[in-house]
Amino acid sequence: MTVRQIEKRWDARQYQKLLDELVAARPEAAAMTRLDGGVAVAAAAMAVVRLCELNQSAAPISRQHLRTILAAQEADGGWGEPLVSALCLRALLIDAGAGAAVDAGINYLANLQQTYGSWPRIPIRRMPADAFTTAFILFHLADHPQFRQSVNLPATLAWMTRQEPHLDEDTRHLWFHARLRARVSTRPAALSLASQEVSTGEREMGR
Repeated sequence: MTVRQIEKRWDARQYQKLLDELVAARPEAAAMTRLDGGVAVAAAAMAVVRLCELNQSAAPISRQHLRTILAAQEADGGWGEPLVSALCLRALLIDAGAGAAVDAGINYLANLQQTYGSWPRIPIRRMPADAFTTAFILFHLADHPQFRQSVNLPATLAWMTRQEPHLDEDTRHLWFHARLRARVSTRPAALSLASQEVSTGEREMGR
């Protein structure tokens, strides 16, 4: 999409249509059918990502989207659910973004991460792990140093590796790209060792 097309959809408040067009043919496209809310904020975040790819981060519409994202951040540091939160953080981290909003967002996801590295689909830690949500978070954030330092990334990668035989097509596609972004495709031995360690911990906990 062009800057003008993004502006047109946003000004017309066609948030779902804007979001669908922004993610068409992208690895995370399937996530847009799994959102429980926050479509306008997700559209703003995805627009910021796309404008960066077009080398248009300085465009006025990009700054407007960033204000929308910051205004929607909740007291716990997130944006209502893990998928939207990861996308908003990706937008805020563009061009080495930093600050209190970034710190709060990363802390939100770090606190939501479950013991063995995965994330639930909704913001309650005791909910079951969700491979698609976990792959989505990795896809958008695994190459950012602050995120990597704040979460248990080895456990996440090990957990996702163990889920590979059971992933649906959308999740498998997203995990492939997330793994490349996390720079682990050339480290199978390290992943295997981490997976064994986590599996041992799970057995010891009776899980």
